[in-house]
Amino acid sequence: MSILSIVLIVAGLCLFEIITSIDNAIINAGVLSTMSERARRWFLLWGLLFAVFIVRGALPWIIVWAVTPSLGPVGALTATFSDNPSVKDAIAKSAPVLLAGGGVFLVFLFIEWLFVEPKKYSFSAEKFFHSQSAWFYAVVALALSVIAWLAMKKDPAMVVGALVGSTAFFIMLGFKHSAEKSEKKLVKSIHSDLSKIIYLEAIDTTFSIDGVLGAFAFTLSVPLIIIGNGIGAFVLREFTVRNIDTIKKYAYLKNGAMYSVFILGLIMLSEAFGLHVPSWVSPVVTFIIVGFFLYKSISENRVEI
Repeated sequence: MSILSIVLIVAGLCLFEIITSIDNAIINAGVLSTMSERARRWFLLWGLLFAVFIVRGALPWIIVWAVTPSLGPVGALTATFSDNPSVKDAIAKSAPVLLAGGGVFLVFLFIEWLFVEPKKYSFSAEKFFHSQSAWFYAVVALALSVIAWLAMKKDPAMVVGALVGSTAFFIMLGFKHSAEKSEKKLVKSIHSDLSKIIYLEAIDTTFSIDGVLGAFAFTLSVPLIIIGNGIGAFVLREFTVRNIDTIKKYAYLKNGAMYSVFILGLIMLSEAFGLHVPSWVSPVVTFIIVGFFLYKSISENRVEI
């Protein structure tokens, strides 16, 4: 892998981590505003280390171990830094299962946003789909059935991957909805700083799942995923305290994040079914989509002024 490819992948991972964690940053900012200065500093320092090295470091390792159980936990850890051809072959053979699961997860995440989640409409089609929210479960059920049927013809193990991705999505969705409700109560409550820190770490872990799974659309290299997602998490923590109001002004960034999620999900599914996608495609597409919606947000802000 060339230096240019590595830089492009890390930059794409960093941007993807930031835009997919905007909701997390907003919740964090709301809770942090009710905490003491000492607790805020503790969370931003030690919470960041936990988010980068434990959550975003351990999750990719656990995923590699899960899809390549023959390596074992230690083998999966060392495999991420190994140049052994046999290890790389083992991971490559298991990649379709991982990509199928991650692809289903990301596509479902986009469909849920399109049909159910409140949003600022960037296109008239978004308003139409949002008005059809009752069809959300029917659409994801149909999509899963089609993917599973196609996967069965290629590799039955991919069906398991798709089902796991679907299950993970609905579990995460439940946690997110619970977190959003709890955040409103917690902001108004007099809970201790310790309880709020534990809550913030819990939701950070939940919200990081889509970023970690989406990272495999960029590369299967866990060290690059840790570096890219880690930098993105650090940048986001800085914005959480200092510039969260600035982020809120760019109303279409969430739209850009979700369209990026959808395209990356399709890329993962395409690769799972054997279609080779060059490594530069995912970061370039992410930059183009986010750049477009950032420009759209800036243009609207100028008109309002």
